[in-house]
Amino acid sequence: MEPDRPRRTPPLSRERIVDEAVTLLDGDGIDGLTMRRLAQRLGVTPTALYWHVKTKDDVLDLAVDQIFGDVRLPPAVGDWRDDVRTLARDWRAAILRHPWAANLIGRPMLGPNVLARTEFLQSALVRGGFADRRLAVATRLLANFVVGAALTEATWRQAADPGARTEARRHIAANPGAYPTLGASGHLDDARWSDDELFDHGLDAILATAPR
Repeated sequence: MEPDRPRRTPPLSRERIVDEAVTLLDGDGIDGLTMRRLAQRLGVTPTALYWHVKTKDDVLDLAVDQIFGDVRLPPAVGDWRDDVRTLARDWRAAILRHPWAANLIGRPMLGPNVLARTEFLQSALVRGGFADRRLAVATRLLANFVVGAALTEATWRQAADPGARTEARRHIAANPGAYPTLGASGHLDDARWSDDELFDHGLDAILATAPR
Protein backbone atom coordinates (compact mmCIF):
# COMPACT_ATOMS: atom_id res chain seq x y z
CA MET A 1 0.00 0.00 0.00
CA GLU A 2 1.43 3.35 -1.05
CA PRO A 3 1.89 5.94 1.71
CA ASP A 4 -0.46 8.91 1.63
CA ARG A 5 1.00 11.74 -0.35
CA PRO A 6 0.95 15.17 1.26
CA ARG A 7 -1.86 17.34 -0.03
CA ARG A 8 -0.62 20.15 -2.20
CA THR A 9 -1.56 23.67 -1.22
CA PRO A 10 -3.37 25.44 -4.05
CA PRO A 11 -1.19 28.09 -5.71
CA LEU A 12 -1.57 31.60 -4.35
CA SER A 13 -4.08 33.65 -6.31
CA ARG A 14 -6.13 36.78 -5.86
CA GLU A 15 -9.20 34.59 -5.28
CA ARG A 16 -7.51 32.69 -2.42
CA ILE A 17 -6.31 35.94 -0.87
CA VAL A 18 -9.80 37.48 -0.94
CA ASP A 19 -11.46 34.31 0.39
CA GLU A 20 -9.08 34.22 3.34
CA ALA A 21 -9.41 37.98 3.90
CA VAL A 22 -13.21 37.67 4.17
CA THR A 23 -12.80 34.85 6.71
CA LEU A 24 -10.36 36.95 8.73
CA LEU A 25 -12.60 40.01 8.56
CA ASP A 26 -15.61 37.98 9.69
CA GLY A 27 -13.68 36.79 12.72
CA ASP A 28 -11.65 39.82 13.73
CA GLY A 29 -13.02 42.85 11.90
CA ILE A 30 -11.15 45.47 9.91
CA ASP A 31 -8.57 46.16 12.63
CA GLY A 32 -7.73 42.46 12.75
CA LEU A 33 -6.76 42.34 9.09
CA THR A 34 -3.10 43.01 8.38
CA MET A 35 -1.08 41.87 5.42
CA ARG A 36 1.22 39.95 7.77
CA ARG A 37 -1.64 38.04 9.40
CA LEU A 38 -3.22 37.38 6.03
CA ALA A 39 0.05 36.00 4.70
CA GLN A 40 0.48 33.77 7.76
CA ARG A 41 -2.98 32.26 7.28
CA LEU A 42 -2.19 31.57 3.64
CA GLY A 43 1.21 30.07 4.48
CA VAL A 44 3.18 32.58 2.41
CA THR A 45 5.39 35.58 3.02
CA PRO A 46 3.85 39.08 3.01
CA THR A 47 5.95 39.84 -0.07
CA ALA A 48 4.14 37.10 -1.99
CA LEU A 49 0.82 38.89 -1.48
CA TYR A 50 2.05 41.95 -3.31
CA TRP A 51 2.31 40.03 -6.56
CA HIS A 52 -1.51 39.89 -6.51
CA VAL A 53 -2.68 42.94 -4.52
CA LYS A 54 -1.01 46.30 -3.98
CA THR A 55 -2.22 47.37 -0.53
CA LYS A 56 -4.51 46.44 2.36
CA ASP A 57 -7.06 48.88 0.93
CA ASP A 58 -7.10 46.86 -2.27
CA VAL A 59 -7.81 43.72 -0.25
CA LEU A 60 -10.67 45.47 1.58
CA ASP A 61 -12.21 46.69 -1.68
CA LEU A 62 -11.99 43.20 -3.18
CA ALA A 63 -13.51 41.69 -0.03
CA VAL A 64 -16.50 44.06 -0.15
CA ASP A 65 -17.01 43.33 -3.83
CA GLN A 66 -16.96 39.60 -3.11
CA ILE A 67 -19.75 39.74 -0.53
CA PHE A 68 -21.81 41.86 -2.95
CA GLY A 69 -21.70 38.81 -5.17
CA ASP A 70 -24.05 37.11 -2.68
CA VAL A 71 -26.74 39.71 -3.42
CA ARG A 72 -29.15 38.20 -5.95
CA LEU A 73 -29.91 39.88 -9.24
CA PRO A 74 -33.45 38.76 -10.08
CA PRO A 75 -34.59 38.92 -13.69
CA ALA A 76 -35.86 42.45 -14.22
CA VAL A 77 -39.22 41.41 -15.64
CA GLY A 78 -41.61 42.11 -12.77
CA ASP A 79 -42.72 45.17 -10.88
CA TRP A 80 -39.81 47.54 -10.41
CA ARG A 81 -40.66 47.95 -6.73
CA ASP A 82 -40.35 44.20 -6.16
CA ASP A 83 -36.96 44.22 -7.87
CA VAL A 84 -35.74 47.01 -5.59
CA ARG A 85 -37.11 45.22 -2.51
CA THR A 86 -35.38 41.95 -3.45
CA LEU A 87 -32.06 43.70 -3.99
CA ALA A 88 -32.32 45.77 -0.78
CA ARG A 89 -33.29 42.80 1.40
CA ASP A 90 -30.42 40.68 0.10
CA TRP A 91 -28.02 43.60 0.44
CA ARG A 92 -29.01 44.07 4.08
CA ALA A 93 -28.68 40.33 4.72
CA ALA A 94 -25.19 40.29 3.20
CA ILE A 95 -24.05 43.13 5.47
CA LEU A 96 -25.53 41.41 8.52
CA ARG A 97 -23.50 38.29 7.66
CA HIS A 98 -20.39 40.46 7.26
CA PRO A 99 -20.90 43.47 9.58
CA TRP A 100 -17.43 44.92 8.88
CA ALA A 101 -18.53 45.74 5.33
CA ALA A 102 -20.87 48.55 6.41
CA ASN A 103 -17.88 50.64 7.49
CA LEU A 104 -16.30 50.36 4.04
CA ILE A 105 -19.19 51.02 1.69
CA GLY A 106 -18.63 54.78 1.75
CA ARG A 107 -15.42 54.22 -0.23
CA PRO A 108 -15.59 54.52 -4.04
CA MET A 109 -16.62 51.02 -5.14
CA LEU A 110 -15.75 50.02 -8.69
CA GLY A 111 -15.75 46.24 -8.40
CA PRO A 112 -17.83 44.29 -10.91
CA ASN A 113 -20.29 42.94 -8.32
CA VAL A 114 -20.90 46.35 -6.75
CA LEU A 115 -21.34 48.07 -10.11
CA ALA A 116 -23.63 45.35 -11.47
CA ARG A 117 -25.96 45.69 -8.49
CA THR A 118 -25.88 49.47 -8.58
CA GLU A 119 -26.74 49.29 -12.28
CA PHE A 120 -29.62 46.93 -11.46
CA LEU A 121 -30.91 49.28 -8.75
CA GLN A 122 -30.82 52.35 -10.96
CA SER A 123 -32.37 50.55 -13.94
CA ALA A 124 -35.26 49.47 -11.70
CA LEU A 125 -35.70 53.04 -10.46
CA VAL A 126 -35.68 54.33 -14.03
CA ARG A 127 -38.52 51.93 -14.80
CA GLY A 128 -40.31 53.52 -11.85
CA GLY A 129 -40.04 56.97 -13.43
CA PHE A 130 -36.98 58.32 -11.60
CA ALA A 131 -34.56 60.40 -13.67
CA ASP A 132 -31.78 62.95 -13.32
CA ARG A 133 -31.45 64.37 -9.80
CA ARG A 134 -34.41 62.39 -8.46
CA LEU A 135 -32.68 59.20 -9.62
CA ALA A 136 -29.45 60.19 -7.85
CA VAL A 137 -31.34 61.11 -4.68
CA ALA A 138 -33.34 57.86 -4.64
CA THR A 139 -30.20 55.79 -5.22
CA ARG A 140 -28.39 57.46 -2.34
CA LEU A 141 -31.45 57.34 -0.09
CA LEU A 142 -31.87 53.59 -0.61
CA ALA A 143 -28.15 52.91 -0.16
CA ASN A 144 -27.98 54.95 3.04
CA PHE A 145 -31.13 53.30 4.36
CA VAL A 146 -29.88 49.75 3.72
CA VAL A 147 -26.39 50.36 5.10
CA GLY A 148 -27.65 52.35 8.10
CA ALA A 149 -30.28 49.76 9.01
CA ALA A 150 -27.81 46.88 8.71
CA LEU A 151 -25.11 48.70 10.67
CA THR A 152 -27.50 49.55 13.50
CA GLU A 153 -28.81 45.99 13.71
CA ALA A 154 -25.32 44.52 13.55
CA THR A 155 -24.14 46.82 16.35
CA TRP A 156 -26.95 45.64 18.63
CA ARG A 157 -26.21 42.00 17.78
CA GLN A 158 -22.52 42.41 18.53
CA ALA A 159 -23.07 44.18 21.85
CA ALA A 160 -21.23 42.57 24.72
CA ASP A 161 -24.51 42.46 26.63
CA PRO A 162 -27.17 40.64 24.57
CA GLY A 163 -29.87 42.17 26.76
CA ALA A 164 -28.71 45.75 26.18
CA ARG A 165 -31.60 46.56 23.86
CA THR A 166 -34.14 45.14 26.30
CA GLU A 167 -32.60 47.20 29.09
CA ALA A 168 -32.72 50.32 26.94
CA ARG A 169 -36.42 49.77 26.30
CA ARG A 170 -37.01 49.12 30.00
CA HIS A 171 -35.29 52.41 30.84
CA ILE A 172 -37.59 54.31 28.45
CA ALA A 173 -40.72 52.63 29.83
CA ALA A 174 -39.66 53.40 33.40
CA ASN A 175 -39.38 57.13 32.67
CA PRO A 176 -42.64 58.10 30.91
CA GLY A 177 -42.40 61.69 32.11
CA ALA A 178 -39.07 62.20 30.34
CA TYR A 179 -39.80 60.11 27.24
CA PRO A 180 -43.57 60.09 26.65
CA THR A 181 -43.34 59.86 22.86
CA LEU A 182 -40.64 57.18 22.85
CA GLY A 183 -42.67 55.15 25.31
CA ALA A 184 -45.88 55.42 23.33
CA SER A 185 -44.26 54.76 19.95
CA GLY A 186 -42.67 51.46 20.98
CA HIS A 187 -39.12 52.70 20.40
CA LEU A 188 -36.68 49.74 20.72
CA ASP A 189 -39.58 47.40 21.53
CA ASP A 190 -38.80 44.19 19.62
CA ALA A 191 -42.08 42.64 20.73
CA ARG A 192 -43.99 45.35 18.92
CA TRP A 193 -42.14 45.46 15.59
CA SER A 194 -39.31 43.32 14.33
CA ASP A 195 -36.31 44.73 12.51
CA ASP A 196 -37.46 42.93 9.36
CA GLU A 197 -40.89 44.56 9.53
CA LEU A 198 -39.49 48.03 10.13
CA PHE A 199 -37.03 47.57 7.28
CA ASP A 200 -39.74 46.53 4.83
CA HIS A 201 -41.97 49.45 5.80
CA GLY A 202 -39.00 51.79 5.44
CA LEU A 203 -38.47 50.52 1.91
CA ASP A 204 -42.14 51.07 1.15
CA ALA A 205 -41.90 54.66 2.39
CA ILE A 206 -38.94 55.38 0.12
CA LEU A 207 -40.51 53.71 -2.91
CA ALA A 208 -43.70 55.70 -2.35
CA THR A 209 -41.77 58.79 -3.45
CA ALA A 210 -41.79 57.53 -7.05
CA PRO A 211 -42.98 60.09 -9.63
CA ARG A 212 -46.65 59.83 -10.47
